[in-house]
Amino acid sequence: MSNFENNKAFSNKSFGIVFFIVFFLLAFYPLTFGGELKIWSLFISLIFLVLGLFNSKILNPLSKLWFKFGIFLAKIISPIILGIIFFLMVTPIGLIMRAFKKDVLNLKYNDNKTYWIKKTDPKSKMKNQF
Repeated sequence: MSNFENNKAFSNKSFGIVFFIVFFLLAFYPLTFGGELKIWSLFISLIFLVLGLFNSKILNPLSKLWFKFGIFLAKIISPIILGIIFFLMVTPIGLIMRAFKKDVLNLKYNDNKTYWIKKTDPKSKMKNQF
């Protein structure tokens, strides 16, 4: 079984209604700029509405294709967005830390026999935890 078949929340009904809204908005969008109503888009939106409300099996191949397209986009877009976040957020912070010679993780080599940090604070009695 594929991820699509295991996904109980995704149905032909919701797929049909979403695409009804998309094509409905596409039909009326040109009116905002003084254009004409797109009859073809309105007709397609009504088809999606009818098929979606009756939870038609005709929408099954289209919804599977749409689901696979979403997975494909996720595989491409996620690494790009995470890379942008890394290079715009983490890298400058690391460069600033190096410029100020900060060693937050104590990664620098030292001549001590051990890297253990001795605790000087009193031990907690676990009183008033919350």
